[in-house]
Amino acid sequence: MIELSAISRIFHMGDQEIRALDHIDLEIASGEYVSIMGPSGSGKSTLLNVIGLLDRPDSGRYQLDGRDVTDLSETEQARVRREKIGFVFQSFHLIPRLTAAENIELPLILTGISPAERKTRVDETLHAFNLSERARHRPAELSGGQRQRVAIARATILRPSALLADEPTGNLDHSIGAEVMALLENLHHAGTTLIIVTHDRELGLRAHRRIAMRDGQIVADER
Repeated sequence: MIELSAISRIFHMGDQEIRALDHIDLEIASGEYVSIMGPSGSGKSTLLNVIGLLDRPDSGRYQLDGRDVTDLSETEQARVRREKIGFVFQSFHLIPRLTAAENIELPLILTGISPAERKTRVDETLHAFNLSERARHRPAELSGGQRQRVAIARATILRPSALLADEPTGNLDHSIGAEVMALLENLHHAGTTLIIVTHDRELGLRAHRRIAMRDGQIVADER
């Protein structure tokens, strides 16, 4: 599904060159559950952003489902993201003025799905994520766990084949974080490819495949 070949990403700070990714080779098969671990600055979030087509590599090639997506236009990249990839972030990234239901509905609107189908899918999703009673609440009126559930519901309502999660429990206490991880793992059990970036070794060890990064390179890849 995901194939990275000699991927590098370089940032410049003044006269200093920082190799956030340094000739990364990586293949992730459809349906895998992968954690990417490493200290701050190791390149793990940059790698996730490249996989999610949120950032472009400076060199190397990226194939997604057999298609070279390295040099797609921004419009084409956005279309591929909508069709194939869902994102979950530590800070939720919900729109404050929209209700839970409206946040979840937003990807359906952007994709041009009819209002009738949108309502059906949003109602089903709210029920599946145990959010029906919070449908009309805005993010400020929700707990951290509820906000993350809304974010996951929004990320998966278009039924992407891959879900990318960057520190998905970072803003949650342990018990709520465990509930969120169970939710993500249930999506994996249903067939979604799940890729999680985390500082938390205990969390990372839950994955079936564990990748460790340091200084922009993969230093371990265990199954």
